[in-house]
Amino acid sequence: MSAGEAPRLLATVFSAASVSRCVPIALLVGTLLSLVNQGAVIASGDATAATWLRVLFNYLVPFCVSSAGFFGCRRAAWRTAQSSGAR
Repeated sequence: MSAGEAPRLLATVFSAASVSRCVPIALLVGTLLSLVNQGAVIASGDATAATWLRVLFNYLVPFCVSSAGFFGCRRAAWRTAQSSGAR
């Protein structure tokens, strides 16, 4: 991204900087959510395809939330740089 170009959503979310920060968050939060919400079902051996789909979403949602925060931060920094350069 050049100095004058606004950050692009997908390019920012899947950049190395974003992934290196957001994946660990998603792994930690997703694991905790899965243990709390689906742990008993999985431990009892009664997990169905629906259970595993819920587990998948337990990882996807924190990834999306942390990625949105990362993108918002990058966008705010870009806007600040734009307003500073325009003066």
